Amino acid sequence: MISIVTPVYNEEGNVVYFHDEVTKVMKELAMDYEIIYVNDGSRDRTDELIHQLADRDPHVRALTFARNFGHQIAITCGMDFAKGDAVITMDGDMQHPPALIPKLIEKWQEGYDIVQTIRTATEDAGFLKKITSSGYYAVINSISTTRVVPGGSDFRLMDRKALNTFLKFREHSRFIRGIVGGLGFRQTSIEFEAPARHAGVSKFSMKKMIHFAMDGIITNSTIPLRISFYIGLLSAFAGFLLILHVLYCVITGQAVPGWATMTILISIFGSLNLMCLGILGEYIGHVFEETRNRPLYWLSDDSAAHEDNPYYKTHSNGNPR
Repeated sequence: MISIVTPVYNEEGNVVYFHDEVTKVMKELAMDYEIIYVNDGSRDRTDELIHQLADRDPHVRALTFARNFGHQIAITCGMDFAKGDAVITMDGDMQHPPALIPKLIEKWQEGYDIVQTIRTATEDAGFLKKITSSGYYAVINSISTTRVVPGGSDFRLMDRKALNTFLKFREHSRFIRGIVGGLGFRQTSIEFEAPARHAGVSKFSMKKMIHFAMDGIITNSTIPLRISFYIGLLSAFAGFLLILHVLYCVITGQAVPGWATMTILISIFGSLNLMCLGILGEYIGHVFEETRNRPLYWLSDDSAAHEDNPYYKTHSNGNPR
């Protein structure tokens, strides 16, 4: 069985067309399937339309958030409720082509646990967006221990055992591409060119994209905190050199009265402040890692997780809700 998880937000112009296209593809595959729509607090007719689809199509499940929680949370919600042996996540604006679904399933049947799509280009993407996107991936991969594939999208297939592991990651600030990239398992990718939206405009405003980018950096690396400590050390070294210069000026009689004292004090306390902030940053980084409450480990063979495991006694199916 295949579960297709689709978050929707103000997609009244797309959702019915998207549903028809996905249904055509799944009927040709002759596989059991379900389509889970997660309404992320839409303010148009999206909620009404997905419930109409659920009423007339037994393959459809419609979930509605009480308010807008965000794209990444909506994807996670759909995964929580998915029953399939494999789960495909994709957006409902037709920029994730349903025609690629058979290729994803084919790779899964070859034995891959995660099949990631790589967006090589987007028809309606501007020059600025392309440049900022490539720059962002370069930055995040330079500071993160988990590689995030440039052009990677949230259009992917995950086998049930990989999904069960993913669902143990319950942090609120979510960057799913980073989490999936660090899961391991057998992964492969498929490249595609994203078409223009079928209808409407992108719901990712500049503000949302910046927040999403920051979540990706903060949830994947504590290096920005560590950088503050290194800056403190460099400042301390620069302060020491400045103090030597000040003493030289005093000895040679070039210093204005009071200038040497103030300069030395500022150098000492400024360096100490930056070093202390860096040390505090290290502790905050460790606290941050612990409060995410990620699993200490996971097994590549999900069948090895049985009732003798205390984690699975606490969570009956291995998936904390």
